[in-house]
This record gives sequence, structure tokens and C-alpha cells, in this order.
Amino acid sequence: MFLAPFLSRLLLLSLCFISLASGATRLPDDEVEALREIGKTLGKTDWNFDADPCGGVSSGWVSDSPQFDPNFTNNVTCNCTFLNNTVCHVTNISLKAQSLPGTLPPQIVRLPFLQELDLTRNYLSGSIPPEWGSTNLLKISLLANRLTGPIPEAIGNISSLAELVLEMNQFSGSLPTELGNLTSLSRLLLTSNNFSGELPSSLARIASLTDFRISDNHFTGQIPKFVQNWTALTKIAIQASGLDGPIPSEIGLLTKLTDVRISDLNGDSSPFPPLNTLTKLKTLILRSCNITGVLPDNLDGLTLLKTLDFSFNKITGPIPDSFEALKKVDSIYLTGNMLNGSVPVWMLQQGESIDLSYNKFTPINSENTGCQSRNLNLFASSSQDNSSGGTVSCIPSTCERTSYSVHINCGGKEESINGTTKFDADTNTGKSSLFFSGAENWGFSITGNFMDDDRTTDDFIALNSSALTMPNPELYVRARISPISLTYYAHCLGSGNYTVSLHFAEIVFTNDKTFRSLGRRLFDVYVQGKLELKDFNIADAAGGVGKAFIAKFPVSVTNGTIEIRLYWAGKGTTAVPQRGVYGPLISAISVDPDFEPPSEESSPRSKGGGNGISAGAVVGIVAGMIVVFILVLGILRWKGCLRKKTPREQGTYFESL
Repeated sequence: MFLAPFLSRLLLLSLCFISLASGATRLPDDEVEALREIGKTLGKTDWNFDADPCGGVSSGWVSDSPQFDPNFTNNVTCNCTFLNNTVCHVTNISLKAQSLPGTLPPQIVRLPFLQELDLTRNYLSGSIPPEWGSTNLLKISLLANRLTGPIPEAIGNISSLAELVLEMNQFSGSLPTELGNLTSLSRLLLTSNNFSGELPSSLARIASLTDFRISDNHFTGQIPKFVQNWTALTKIAIQASGLDGPIPSEIGLLTKLTDVRISDLNGDSSPFPPLNTLTKLKTLILRSCNITGVLPDNLDGLTLLKTLDFSFNKITGPIPDSFEALKKVDSIYLTGNMLNGSVPVWMLQQGESIDLSYNKFTPINSENTGCQSRNLNLFASSSQDNSSGGTVSCIPSTCERTSYSVHINCGGKEESINGTTKFDADTNTGKSSLFFSGAENWGFSITGNFMDDDRTTDDFIALNSSALTMPNPELYVRARISPISLTYYAHCLGSGNYTVSLHFAEIVFTNDKTFRSLGRRLFDVYVQGKLELKDFNIADAAGGVGKAFIAKFPVSVTNGTIEIRLYWAGKGTTAVPQRGVYGPLISAISVDPDFEPPSEESSPRSKGGGNGISAGAVVGIVAGMIVVFILVLGILRWKGCLRKKTPREQGTYFESL
């Protein structure tokens, strides 16, 4: 009678133990249901709800290794210490590099213990749900998606938030004043969006800020002086942000800075800000900031410095002697200024990677130096280069022959197109400060190193990421790339009018519905020193990635030279498909005459062009000499000077001797 109830209870208890032993979920049902809805909203279709979401690797909710991308993560993490280790709560959702196609889930509010939400590198669209403002999140990372709209004011209510990463999206509008309420915020990353307006003064209240990045936006106004309040700041990036200079002198108060990147500022010119107090700096970039005056002579205390970039400013005067203390710096870029005086001996003999191109230094009296001395780029660095009508003094002044065309397969091997046009190979892998002479009548100059790509050496040739179907695809399989500036220089050209054809195809990004298709590459194109294309986007011009676009420009050559320069002005994405992908890219270059060139090329001549003896002239001169010779022979025979003499005549002749 009492046996049946006893057995039933024993069976129930056994089933409970079996259930627990088999790993049944200890996650509350409401959180399980929330995960179902979150997965549906994100487009995450492979979550297995037959397994315990808090079961770790064995349940499939945590991946212990990346798949096809080192950035891939697929983790749902739980804290199972509640109620004496009997209850779990979701604390972290990290779904990175998965190209999820959905939208941002407002349902995360049903995960009350969620601290981190990382949806980096997906294909998500839509806007940030204002419901997120009621969460207790510590980290939000939405880098590299298709997200739009403004930042909701409600985000300012997440008082616990320490990281807000919204880089590489299409967010717009002004920054809400409420961001100033995030007094626990340490990282505010807004690079590569469409934000506008002035930076709200309320940001001055975020004294905990350590990392602030607003590059590639449309902000207005000056760099605010309230940055001095961010005394914990270690990294600041304001490149092509839309802001005006000058760089506030208050930046010298931020003594914890290790990484400063400010470039492409609008506004008036200004002198250098104080920098000698920033002794922890490893990266110092003040490029194209309208800086005037001389180089600071008190940087010898920056002993941790690895990268120094003062390029494309208006700096004058000589290089200070104190710069010799920087000879162990990995990269020094002083390109595109008005520096003068002598090139320091230590730079010629001991410099690691230094670029002095486009300056006004005293010419170096050495036949062996040329445009490249060890790791020192001297292309167009002489005072003579700015007064010689376009020629470059470090290139030999005579040419073996006059050329009337140039064809370069940038980054690729030699190719013959249509069986008639040979494109020269351009396979030198390059380095961060380089002038390379690719053939007898052309060369290229590279300035810069790719930042944040975690590679020990940079590769300055890009490879295509998908099949190419355009005409002459062999010209587009590879391309020459550069982080800052890329110059191709043709010389020994005959005088006349030419058409310069620049061949482009975006081969790094993909044409699909993945995060790899979300990159935006923008750069400027100069031909003969004239800005021809501003904020040029290859994919937009060609109508998509993997498609060819040929930009043609008429050029009149009077000095034998053509210069093509591509410059990265800080715009476009820098972290798609991974960090370190940005800057100019070019597939091929054609320079063709608009006239009928001579049939043969001439003998040695000056590199100035147009003053040598042409092949046709040589042929004419030789023919004329032959005609004259025949005529003289005829006259002599007519006068009898060449007929055979008689013995008498011979005797008379000898007598006369």
C-alpha cells in the first residue's frame, strides 16, 4: 500500500539526478526564450537549443577555435555561480566575423546579467534599439556592419558602460549630449561613420576615457580644448574627422599618451604643439595638419617612439641635431615639407626607415646615393628638384633612348595585351620608405607603413579576392598599394601631348553579402601635381568591386617627365576585412602619345626630353652623306682623276715627286 508512492517518489528523484547529470540547462526559461528571439533577430540560425546554452564547448555554444577567419568567435558565456552554483545567467554574447544578416536585437533587455555584446564584423543593418538604454552592459561593439541612424539618447543611461565601439558603419547625426553621462566610459570609438556637428562639451566629463577615435567623419568646429580633461587618455585618433586645427597646446598635458594620430585637419596653419612632455609615446602622427615653423629640437626624450610622421605640412629649416637621438625609431616620415640644409650623416648611414622625399635639401654630392640610400628615400628631396621644371636630380641626367610610351602592370608580372602592348613587370614587394627604379624610364616611391595589422613586415602588393571578368583581367589580378603616398615617375619621354590612363579595380573587398564587402577605400589622385580625383572610390566609379575603371587624363610633356601621385587623406575604412586595409590602390598605368612617334628610338640624350637627335634624323643624315659621296666620285671620274694612267703619265708623275 505504501510501496507504490515510495517507488514513484524514488523514480522521480532518480530522474532528477539523471537530468542534472546529463547536463540539463540551469538557465532560466525566460533567458532561453530571449536567446531564441535574439538569434532570430540577428539571423543566427545554428544555435542548438537542444543543448545547454551554458554548456560551453561541448554544447556547441562556445567555439574553441576560429574557422576560416582569425577574428571569428562564436561564444555565449554564462556565470553559473548563482544560488550555490545551481543557476546560470548569460553574461557575454560574442558573435564576430560571421556576416549575420539580421538587425540589432532589442530582446537583450531580457538578459539582465548581460555585460558584453560583441557583434563585430557582421552584415547587420538597422539602428541601435533605444531599449538598450535600460541594460547594465559594460561593452558594446558593433564594428564593421551596415548600421545607420543616430546614437539614441538612451545610450547615455547605461551608467555602467565602459566601451562603446561603433566604428566602420553608417551612423549619422550629431553626438547626443547624453554621452557625457557615461562617466565610466574608457573607450569611445566612432571612426568611419557619417557623424556631424560639433563635439558636445559634455564629453569633457568623461575623465575615465583612455581611447578616443573619431577619424573619417564630418564633424565641424575645432579640436576642443577640453581634451585636457582626459588625463587618463592613452590613444587619440583624429584623422580626416572634419575638424579644424590648430592642435590645442593642452594636448601636452596628457602625459599618459602612447598613440597620437592627428591628420588632414582643415583650418589655418599653426606651429607644433608641445610634445616633449609626452615621453610615453610610441606612435606620433601629425600629418597634413597645416603645421608651420621648424622641427622641434626637444624630442630626444621620446625614447619609446617607434613611428614618427610629420609629413605633408609646411615645415621649414634644417633637421635639428637632436633628431639623432631618434635614429632607432622604426619609421620617420618627413615627406612633403620645405625642409632644407644638409641631410644628416646619421640618416644616410644609420637610419632605419626614413622618408625625406619632396623637400628642399642641399643636393648630396655622391654618385652612389641616387634616390635611395640604404633605408632612406631621397626621391625629389633636393632644392634643385623644385626649380628644374619637373625633373628629379637624383635620377641620372641622361637617357639611353627617348621613350614615347610607358606601360606598367602595377604589382604584377610582365604582360602582353592584345599581342602588341607590353606592360612592364612591377613585382618589387616594397617597403615603408622606398624609391625603386622599375625600368629604364620609370620608377615608384612609397611612403608609409600599414598600421595595426599585426604583421612584422608590410606587403605593398594586393591580391584579388574573387574571380575577375573584365577585359584583360591579367592587369587586375594584383595591384600596387601604399599606406600614405604612392608616386609613379616616368622620365626620358619625348616632348608632345600624351594620354595618361590609370587602371583601377577594387580587388580586396568582395561582392557578396558578407562583412568583407563593407570596406570603403578612398584616396586622392594627382597628375603632374594637379589634383584630378578627390576622395576617389574605385568601387563607386566602376559600379562595384572586381570591375575595372580607367581614368584618362591629357598631359603635355615638355621636360620629359610625368608624375602620378596617389595620396591617402585619412578617409575610408581601415579595419575591413581586417585592420590595416586602406590607402591607395592602382592596377596598371598606360602613357600613350597623342601623335605618331618616330619609327625608331634615338641615341643617348638629355632626360629633359625633345632635344636629342631623332631616329628619323639619323637615317636622313646617313642617306645624305651617301648621296654626296657618290656625287664626288662622279665629278672626279668626269675630270679623269680616277682613270688608269699611261706609263708616260706615270713617269711624269714620279718625276714631279
